[in-house]
Amino acid sequence: MKSKQVIIIVFAWLFGYQMVANAQRVPLTLEESVSYALENNAEARNARLEIEAARGLVGERTAEGLPQINANLSANNNLVVPISPFPAVIFDPEAEEGEFIGVQFSPEFTAGLSATVSQMIFNGSYFIGLKAAKTYRQLAEVDRKFTELEVIENVKKAYYSVLVSEEREELVRANLSRIDTLLKETKILYEEGFAEKIDVSRIQVQHNNILTELDKAKTATLVSLRLLKFQMGMPQDQDIILVDSITGLESLLDADRLLMEDGQPRVEIDQINTNYDLATLDLKNNQIQYMPRLDANYTFQRNAFGNNFSNLWSGKWFTGSVVGVTLQIPIFDGFTKRYKIQQNRVQLRQLEVQKESVLQNIALEKFQSRQNLINSLKALEVQRENRDLALEVFDMAKIKYQEGVGSNLEVVEADSALKEAETNYFSALYDAFIAKVDLEKALGILK
Repeated sequence: MKSKQVIIIVFAWLFGYQMVANAQRVPLTLEESVSYALENNAEARNARLEIEAARGLVGERTAEGLPQINANLSANNNLVVPISPFPAVIFDPEAEEGEFIGVQFSPEFTAGLSATVSQMIFNGSYFIGLKAAKTYRQLAEVDRKFTELEVIENVKKAYYSVLVSEEREELVRANLSRIDTLLKETKILYEEGFAEKIDVSRIQVQHNNILTELDKAKTATLVSLRLLKFQMGMPQDQDIILVDSITGLESLLDADRLLMEDGQPRVEIDQINTNYDLATLDLKNNQIQYMPRLDANYTFQRNAFGNNFSNLWSGKWFTGSVVGVTLQIPIFDGFTKRYKIQQNRVQLRQLEVQKESVLQNIALEKFQSRQNLINSLKALEVQRENRDLALEVFDMAKIKYQEGVGSNLEVVEADSALKEAETNYFSALYDAFIAKVDLEKALGILK
Protein backbone atom coordinates (compact mmCIF):
# COMPACT_ATOMS: atom_id res chain seq x y z
CA MET A 1 0.00 0.00 0.00
CA LYS A 2 2.83 2.37 0.87
CA SER A 3 4.59 1.50 -2.39
CA LYS A 4 1.52 2.51 -4.37
CA GLN A 5 1.31 5.83 -2.52
CA VAL A 6 4.96 6.53 -3.21
CA ILE A 7 4.49 5.74 -6.91
CA ILE A 8 1.43 8.02 -7.12
CA ILE A 9 3.28 10.87 -5.37
CA VAL A 10 6.32 10.51 -7.62
CA PHE A 11 4.12 10.38 -10.73
CA ALA A 12 2.16 13.45 -9.61
CA TRP A 13 5.38 15.36 -8.92
CA LEU A 14 6.85 14.47 -12.31
CA PHE A 15 3.61 15.41 -14.05
CA GLY A 16 3.44 18.74 -12.20
CA TYR A 17 7.10 19.50 -12.90
CA GLN A 18 6.57 18.82 -16.60
CA MET A 19 3.52 21.10 -16.65
CA VAL A 20 5.48 23.93 -15.01
CA ALA A 21 8.41 23.44 -17.39
CA ASN A 22 6.11 23.55 -20.40
CA ALA A 23 4.35 26.64 -19.03
CA GLN A 24 7.69 28.44 -18.71
CA ARG A 25 8.70 27.64 -22.28
CA VAL A 26 7.34 30.15 -24.76
CA PRO A 27 6.34 28.67 -28.13
CA LEU A 28 7.14 31.01 -31.02
CA THR A 29 6.38 30.93 -34.71
CA LEU A 30 8.39 32.99 -37.18
CA GLU A 31 5.69 35.68 -37.35
CA GLU A 32 5.37 35.80 -33.55
CA SER A 33 9.13 36.18 -33.22
CA VAL A 34 9.11 39.13 -35.61
CA SER A 35 6.16 40.77 -33.83
CA TYR A 36 7.83 40.36 -30.45
CA ALA A 37 11.07 41.83 -31.78
CA LEU A 38 9.33 44.90 -33.22
CA GLU A 39 7.98 45.65 -29.75
CA ASN A 40 10.98 44.72 -27.58
CA ASN A 41 14.16 45.03 -29.64
CA ALA A 42 16.36 47.80 -28.21
CA GLU A 43 16.93 49.50 -31.57
CA ALA A 44 13.22 49.45 -32.40
CA ARG A 45 12.33 50.89 -29.00
CA ASN A 46 14.91 53.68 -29.38
CA ALA A 47 13.51 54.49 -32.83
CA ARG A 48 10.05 54.95 -31.33
CA LEU A 49 11.51 57.11 -28.55
CA GLU A 50 13.22 59.24 -31.18
CA ILE A 51 9.80 59.96 -32.67
CA GLU A 52 8.61 61.16 -29.26
CA ALA A 53 11.68 63.38 -29.02
CA ALA A 54 10.93 64.79 -32.48
CA ARG A 55 7.39 65.62 -31.38
CA GLY A 56 8.85 67.47 -28.41
CA LEU A 57 11.10 69.41 -30.78
CA VAL A 58 8.06 70.51 -32.81
CA GLY A 59 6.40 71.70 -29.61
CA GLU A 60 9.56 73.58 -28.61
CA ARG A 61 9.73 75.39 -31.95
CA THR A 62 6.01 76.23 -31.78
CA ALA A 63 6.41 77.67 -28.27
CA GLU A 64 9.01 80.15 -29.49
CA GLY A 65 6.25 82.04 -31.35
CA LEU A 66 4.00 82.33 -28.29
CA PRO A 67 4.17 85.20 -25.75
CA GLN A 68 7.11 84.94 -23.37
CA ILE A 69 6.32 86.09 -19.81
CA ASN A 70 8.93 86.46 -17.07
CA ALA A 71 8.76 87.88 -13.54
CA ASN A 72 11.62 89.03 -11.33
CA LEU A 73 11.75 89.84 -7.62
CA SER A 74 14.91 91.35 -6.17
CA ALA A 75 16.11 92.70 -2.81
CA ASN A 76 19.51 94.39 -2.36
CA ASN A 77 21.57 95.64 0.53
CA ASN A 78 24.06 98.27 -0.54
CA LEU A 79 26.81 97.55 1.98
CA VAL A 80 28.79 100.53 0.81
CA VAL A 81 26.56 103.13 -0.79
CA PRO A 82 28.32 104.75 -3.78
CA ILE A 83 29.17 108.44 -3.46
CA SER A 84 28.74 110.77 -6.43
CA PRO A 85 30.72 114.07 -6.66
CA PHE A 86 28.76 117.31 -7.04
CA PRO A 87 30.00 120.94 -7.18
CA ALA A 88 29.88 122.41 -3.69
CA VAL A 89 28.40 125.75 -4.96
CA ILE A 90 25.09 123.92 -5.57
CA PHE A 91 24.67 123.47 -1.86
CA ASP A 92 26.83 126.38 -0.56
CA PRO A 93 27.07 129.56 -2.69
CA GLU A 94 30.07 130.67 -0.70
CA ALA A 95 32.01 127.54 -1.54
CA GLU A 96 35.16 127.94 -3.55
CA GLU A 97 35.10 127.27 -7.28
CA GLY A 98 36.22 123.80 -8.18
CA GLU A 99 35.29 122.37 -4.78
CA PHE A 100 33.19 119.15 -4.75
CA ILE A 101 31.24 117.37 -2.11
CA GLY A 102 30.13 113.71 -2.03
CA VAL A 103 26.45 112.86 -2.22
CA GLN A 104 24.81 109.45 -1.69
CA PHE A 105 21.90 108.99 -4.11
CA SER A 106 21.15 105.32 -3.40
CA PRO A 107 19.41 104.12 -0.26
CA GLU A 108 20.91 101.33 1.81
CA PHE A 109 18.13 98.87 0.91
CA THR A 110 16.27 98.51 -2.40
CA ALA A 111 13.62 96.09 -3.67
CA GLY A 112 12.14 95.56 -7.08
CA LEU A 113 9.33 93.58 -8.67
CA SER A 114 9.00 93.42 -12.46
CA ALA A 115 7.09 91.46 -15.08
CA THR A 116 7.99 91.42 -18.77
CA VAL A 117 5.89 90.22 -21.69
CA SER A 118 7.50 89.86 -25.12
CA GLN A 119 5.89 88.77 -28.36
CA MET A 120 7.60 88.00 -31.63
CA ILE A 121 5.95 89.94 -34.46
CA PHE A 122 8.12 88.90 -37.38
CA ASN A 123 11.01 86.46 -37.59
CA GLY A 124 11.53 84.54 -40.82
CA SER A 125 13.65 81.92 -39.06
CA TYR A 126 10.73 80.97 -36.82
CA PHE A 127 8.51 79.69 -39.61
CA ILE A 128 11.35 77.86 -41.33
CA GLY A 129 12.44 76.35 -38.02
CA LEU A 130 8.90 75.17 -37.35
CA LYS A 131 8.73 73.49 -40.74
CA ALA A 132 12.19 71.97 -40.20
CA ALA A 133 11.07 70.50 -36.88
CA LYS A 134 8.09 68.84 -38.58
CA THR A 135 10.38 67.52 -41.31
CA TYR A 136 12.70 66.15 -38.65
CA ARG A 137 9.75 64.29 -37.18
CA GLN A 138 9.12 62.79 -40.62
CA LEU A 139 12.77 61.75 -40.74
CA ALA A 140 12.36 60.03 -37.36
CA GLU A 141 9.40 58.10 -38.78
CA VAL A 142 11.44 57.03 -41.80
CA ASP A 143 14.35 56.02 -39.57
CA ARG A 144 11.94 53.93 -37.51
CA LYS A 145 10.82 52.06 -40.63
CA PHE A 146 14.45 51.49 -41.61
CA THR A 147 15.29 50.18 -38.13
CA GLU A 148 12.28 47.88 -38.13
CA LEU A 149 13.31 46.42 -41.49
CA GLU A 150 16.74 45.66 -40.07
CA VAL A 151 15.12 44.03 -37.03
CA ILE A 152 12.87 41.89 -39.25
CA GLU A 153 15.83 40.83 -41.38
CA ASN A 154 17.99 39.92 -38.38
CA VAL A 155 15.22 38.03 -36.59
CA LYS A 156 14.27 36.00 -39.66
CA LYS A 157 17.87 35.02 -40.35
CA ALA A 158 18.43 34.16 -36.69
CA TYR A 159 15.21 32.10 -36.62
CA TYR A 160 16.28 30.14 -39.70
CA SER A 161 19.72 29.65 -38.15
CA VAL A 162 18.17 28.08 -35.04
CA LEU A 163 16.01 25.76 -37.14
CA VAL A 164 19.00 24.60 -39.19
CA SER A 165 21.09 24.12 -36.05
CA GLU A 166 18.34 22.01 -34.50
CA GLU A 167 18.02 19.94 -37.68
CA ARG A 168 21.77 19.40 -37.79
CA GLU A 169 21.70 18.28 -34.17
CA GLU A 170 18.91 15.82 -35.00
CA LEU A 171 20.89 14.57 -37.97
CA VAL A 172 23.91 13.91 -35.79
CA ARG A 173 21.70 12.11 -33.28
CA ALA A 174 20.18 9.97 -36.02
CA ASN A 175 23.64 9.24 -37.40
CA LEU A 176 24.83 8.33 -33.91
CA SER A 177 21.87 5.99 -33.54
CA ARG A 178 22.69 4.28 -36.85
CA ILE A 179 26.35 3.90 -35.97
CA ASP A 180 25.50 2.74 -32.45
CA THR A 181 23.27 0.01 -33.87
CA LEU A 182 25.92 -0.97 -36.40
CA LEU A 183 28.56 -1.07 -33.66
CA LYS A 184 26.46 -3.41 -31.52
CA GLU A 185 25.76 -5.69 -34.46
CA THR A 186 29.43 -5.77 -35.46
CA LYS A 187 30.51 -6.60 -31.91
CA ILE A 188 28.09 -9.52 -31.89
CA LEU A 189 29.43 -10.71 -35.24
CA TYR A 190 32.99 -10.36 -33.93
CA GLU A 191 32.18 -12.39 -30.83
CA GLU A 192 30.67 -15.10 -33.05
CA GLY A 193 33.67 -15.06 -35.37
CA PHE A 194 31.99 -13.53 -38.40
CA ALA A 195 33.83 -10.18 -38.21
CA GLU A 196 37.34 -8.99 -37.54
CA LYS A 197 38.63 -6.74 -34.76
CA ILE A 198 39.47 -4.04 -37.30
CA ASP A 199 35.80 -3.87 -38.28
CA VAL A 200 34.82 -3.11 -34.68
CA SER A 201 37.64 -0.58 -34.28
CA ARG A 202 36.73 1.21 -37.49
CA ILE A 203 33.12 1.67 -36.39
CA GLN A 204 34.21 2.63 -32.86
CA VAL A 205 36.32 5.48 -34.28
CA GLN A 206 33.34 6.66 -36.30
CA HIS A 207 31.18 6.43 -33.17
CA ASN A 208 33.62 8.55 -31.12
CA ASN A 209 33.85 11.20 -33.83
CA ILE A 210 30.09 11.52 -33.98
CA LEU A 211 29.92 12.00 -30.19
CA THR A 212 32.30 14.95 -30.54
CA GLU A 213 30.28 16.27 -33.44
CA LEU A 214 27.11 16.03 -31.37
CA ASP A 215 28.64 18.23 -28.65
CA LYS A 216 29.50 20.84 -31.28
CA ALA A 217 25.98 20.66 -32.70
CA LYS A 218 24.46 21.21 -29.25
CA THR A 219 26.68 24.24 -28.70
CA ALA A 220 25.75 25.67 -32.09
CA THR A 221 22.05 25.32 -31.26
CA LEU A 222 22.45 27.06 -27.90
CA VAL A 223 24.43 29.92 -29.46
CA SER A 224 21.84 30.31 -32.23
CA LEU A 225 19.02 30.44 -29.67
CA ARG A 226 20.79 33.11 -27.65
CA LEU A 227 21.41 35.16 -30.78
CA LEU A 228 17.72 34.90 -31.70
CA LYS A 229 16.64 36.05 -28.23
CA PHE A 230 19.12 38.93 -28.43
CA GLN A 231 17.74 40.03 -31.79
CA MET A 232 14.20 39.80 -30.39
CA GLY A 233 15.04 41.77 -27.24
CA MET A 234 14.01 38.81 -25.10
CA PRO A 235 15.72 38.05 -21.76
CA GLN A 236 18.40 35.38 -22.13
CA ASP A 237 17.00 33.37 -19.23
CA GLN A 238 13.62 33.00 -20.95
CA ASP A 239 13.20 29.49 -22.34
CA ILE A 240 11.64 29.34 -25.83
CA ILE A 241 10.69 26.64 -28.29
CA LEU A 242 10.35 27.25 -32.03
CA VAL A 243 7.07 25.98 -33.40
CA ASP A 244 8.05 26.06 -37.08
CA SER A 245 10.43 23.59 -38.67
CA ILE A 246 12.86 24.22 -41.50
CA THR A 247 11.13 21.65 -43.69
CA GLY A 248 7.69 23.01 -42.78
CA LEU A 249 8.72 26.46 -44.03
CA GLU A 250 10.08 25.08 -47.28
CA SER A 251 6.78 25.91 -48.99
CA LEU A 252 7.69 29.60 -48.57
CA LEU A 253 10.41 29.11 -51.16
CA ASP A 254 7.91 29.17 -54.02
CA ALA A 255 9.86 32.02 -55.52
CA ASP A 256 8.37 32.28 -59.02
CA ARG A 257 6.28 35.31 -58.10
CA LEU A 258 9.10 36.83 -56.08
CA LEU A 259 11.56 36.56 -58.95
CA MET A 260 9.13 38.48 -61.18
CA GLU A 261 8.49 41.19 -58.59
CA ASP A 262 9.61 44.72 -59.53
CA GLY A 263 9.67 45.87 -55.94
CA GLN A 264 8.65 49.05 -54.14
CA PRO A 265 10.52 52.28 -53.28
CA ARG A 266 13.19 51.62 -50.69
CA VAL A 267 13.17 53.36 -47.34
CA GLU A 268 16.76 54.49 -47.94
CA ILE A 269 15.51 56.79 -50.71
CA ASP A 270 12.94 58.25 -48.32
CA GLN A 271 15.75 58.94 -45.85
CA ILE A 272 17.80 60.80 -48.45
CA ASN A 273 14.78 62.78 -49.68
CA THR A 274 13.89 63.84 -46.15
CA ASN A 275 17.49 64.83 -45.40
CA TYR A 276 17.45 66.82 -48.65
CA ASP A 277 14.34 68.67 -47.43
CA LEU A 278 16.06 69.43 -44.14
CA ALA A 279 19.16 70.73 -45.92
CA THR A 280 16.96 72.91 -48.14
CA LEU A 281 15.24 74.39 -45.10
CA ASP A 282 18.61 75.04 -43.48
CA LEU A 283 19.65 76.91 -46.64
CA LYS A 284 16.48 79.02 -46.54
CA ASN A 285 17.02 79.72 -42.86
CA ASN A 286 20.51 81.08 -43.49
CA GLN A 287 19.24 83.15 -46.43
CA ILE A 288 16.44 84.70 -44.39
CA GLN A 289 18.90 85.79 -41.72
CA TYR A 290 19.47 88.89 -43.88
CA MET A 291 15.95 90.06 -43.02
CA PRO A 292 15.22 92.13 -39.88
CA ARG A 293 13.45 90.82 -36.79
CA LEU A 294 10.65 92.68 -35.03
CA ASP A 295 9.56 92.04 -31.42
CA ALA A 296 7.09 93.79 -29.12
CA ASN A 297 7.59 93.95 -25.37
CA TYR A 298 5.93 95.34 -22.28
CA THR A 299 7.44 95.71 -18.79
CA PHE A 300 5.67 96.48 -15.53
CA GLN A 301 7.74 97.21 -12.42
CA ARG A 302 7.44 98.37 -8.80
CA ASN A 303 10.37 99.58 -6.70
CA ALA A 304 10.81 100.34 -3.01
CA PHE A 305 13.58 102.01 -0.98
CA GLY A 306 14.47 102.16 2.67
CA ASN A 307 17.21 102.57 5.24
CA ASN A 308 16.49 99.21 6.88
CA PHE A 309 15.18 95.87 5.70
CA SER A 310 11.91 95.88 7.69
CA ASN A 311 10.83 99.30 6.44
CA LEU A 312 11.67 98.25 2.92
CA TRP A 313 8.60 96.01 2.57
CA SER A 314 6.18 98.16 4.54
CA GLY A 315 7.12 101.41 2.87
CA LYS A 316 5.90 102.99 -0.31
CA TRP A 317 6.27 101.24 -3.63
CA PHE A 318 6.75 103.20 -6.85
CA THR A 319 5.19 101.92 -10.08
CA GLY A 320 6.54 102.13 -13.61
CA SER A 321 5.78 100.50 -16.97
CA VAL A 322 7.32 100.47 -20.41
CA VAL A 323 5.92 99.32 -23.76
CA GLY A 324 7.87 99.25 -26.98
CA VAL A 325 9.07 97.43 -30.05
CA THR A 326 12.52 96.24 -31.03
CA LEU A 327 13.65 96.09 -34.63
CA GLN A 328 16.88 94.16 -35.14
CA ILE A 329 18.51 94.84 -38.52
CA PRO A 330 21.51 92.73 -39.58
CA ILE A 331 24.16 94.85 -41.27
CA PHE A 332 27.48 92.99 -41.42
CA ASP A 333 28.57 89.71 -39.81
CA GLY A 334 31.92 89.15 -41.47
CA PHE A 335 30.33 87.02 -44.28
CA THR A 336 29.31 84.31 -41.78
CA LYS A 337 25.90 83.79 -43.39
CA ARG A 338 27.46 83.76 -46.83
CA TYR A 339 29.76 80.88 -45.98
CA LYS A 340 26.95 78.98 -44.27
CA ILE A 341 24.86 79.27 -47.45
CA GLN A 342 27.83 78.02 -49.46
CA GLN A 343 28.07 74.95 -47.21
CA ASN A 344 24.33 74.31 -47.54
CA ARG A 345 24.53 74.26 -51.33
CA VAL A 346 27.44 71.85 -51.25
CA GLN A 347 25.49 69.61 -48.88
CA LEU A 348 22.55 69.57 -51.29
CA ARG A 349 24.79 68.51 -54.16
CA GLN A 350 26.28 65.78 -51.97
CA LEU A 351 22.83 64.42 -51.19
CA GLU A 352 21.99 64.39 -54.90
CA VAL A 353 25.14 62.38 -55.61
CA GLN A 354 24.35 60.07 -52.70
CA LYS A 355 20.86 59.44 -54.04
CA GLU A 356 22.21 58.52 -57.47
CA SER A 357 24.70 56.13 -55.86
CA VAL A 358 22.03 54.51 -53.66
CA LEU A 359 19.71 54.01 -56.65
CA GLN A 360 22.51 52.28 -58.55
CA ASN A 361 23.36 50.18 -55.53
CA ILE A 362 19.71 49.15 -55.12
CA ALA A 363 19.56 48.06 -58.76
CA LEU A 364 22.71 46.01 -58.23
CA GLU A 365 21.30 44.50 -55.03
CA LYS A 366 18.15 43.43 -56.86
CA PHE A 367 20.15 41.74 -59.61
CA GLN A 368 22.53 40.01 -57.23
CA SER A 369 19.75 38.90 -54.88
CA ARG A 370 17.73 37.43 -57.76
CA GLN A 371 20.73 35.52 -59.05
CA ASN A 372 21.63 34.31 -55.56
CA LEU A 373 18.09 33.03 -55.00
CA ILE A 374 18.05 31.28 -58.38
CA ASN A 375 21.42 29.65 -57.68
CA SER A 376 20.36 28.72 -54.13
CA LEU A 377 17.18 27.04 -55.37
CA LYS A 378 19.15 25.09 -57.98
CA ALA A 379 21.69 24.03 -55.36
CA LEU A 380 18.83 22.99 -53.07
CA GLU A 381 17.40 20.69 -55.73
CA VAL A 382 20.83 19.14 -56.31
CA GLN A 383 21.40 18.58 -52.59
CA ARG A 384 17.90 17.12 -52.17
CA GLU A 385 18.67 14.60 -54.91
CA ASN A 386 22.07 13.84 -53.39
CA ARG A 387 20.46 13.23 -50.02
CA ASP A 388 17.95 10.79 -51.49
CA LEU A 389 20.71 8.96 -53.38
CA ALA A 390 22.95 8.82 -50.30
CA LEU A 391 20.09 7.34 -48.26
CA GLU A 392 19.50 4.74 -50.96
CA VAL A 393 23.21 3.84 -51.04
CA PHE A 394 23.32 3.51 -47.24
CA ASP A 395 20.30 1.21 -47.18
CA MET A 396 21.80 -0.99 -49.90
CA ALA A 397 25.20 -1.13 -48.18
CA LYS A 398 23.58 -2.05 -44.86
CA ILE A 399 21.48 -4.82 -46.46
CA LYS A 400 24.54 -6.24 -48.23
CA TYR A 401 26.49 -6.20 -44.98
CA GLN A 402 23.69 -7.88 -43.05
CA GLU A 403 23.47 -10.57 -45.74
CA GLY A 404 27.21 -11.14 -45.65
CA VAL A 405 27.98 -9.98 -49.19
CA GLY A 406 29.38 -6.59 -48.21
CA SER A 407 31.88 -5.13 -45.75
CA ASN A 408 31.26 -2.85 -42.84
CA LEU A 409 33.68 -0.39 -44.44
CA GLU A 410 31.09 0.17 -47.15
CA VAL A 411 28.47 0.81 -44.49
CA VAL A 412 30.70 3.30 -42.66
CA GLU A 413 31.54 5.13 -45.86
CA ALA A 414 27.89 5.16 -46.92
CA ASP A 415 26.89 6.51 -43.52
CA SER A 416 29.49 9.28 -43.75
CA ALA A 417 28.27 10.15 -47.23
CA LEU A 418 24.65 10.20 -46.02
CA LYS A 419 25.54 12.47 -43.11
CA GLU A 420 27.39 14.84 -45.41
CA ALA A 421 24.53 14.83 -47.92
CA GLU A 422 21.97 15.61 -45.22
CA THR A 423 24.13 18.40 -43.81
CA ASN A 424 24.63 19.86 -47.28
CA TYR A 425 20.89 19.68 -47.94
CA PHE A 426 19.95 21.66 -44.85
CA SER A 427 22.78 24.12 -45.47
CA ALA A 428 21.42 24.65 -48.98
CA LEU A 429 17.91 25.06 -47.55
CA TYR A 430 19.21 27.69 -45.09
CA ASP A 431 21.05 29.50 -47.91
CA ALA A 432 17.82 29.55 -49.94
CA PHE A 433 15.88 31.14 -47.06
CA ILE A 434 18.61 33.74 -46.54
CA ALA A 435 18.65 34.51 -50.27
CA LYS A 436 14.87 34.94 -50.17
CA VAL A 437 15.11 37.39 -47.26
CA ASP A 438 17.87 39.33 -49.05
CA LEU A 439 15.77 39.58 -52.23
CA GLU A 440 12.71 40.75 -50.30
CA LYS A 441 14.85 43.42 -48.65
CA ALA A 442 16.33 44.48 -51.99
CA LEU A 443 12.83 44.75 -53.45
CA GLY A 444 11.60 46.76 -50.49
CA ILE A 445 8.85 44.24 -49.60
CA LEU A 446 10.39 42.65 -46.50
CA LYS A 447 7.85 42.34 -43.70
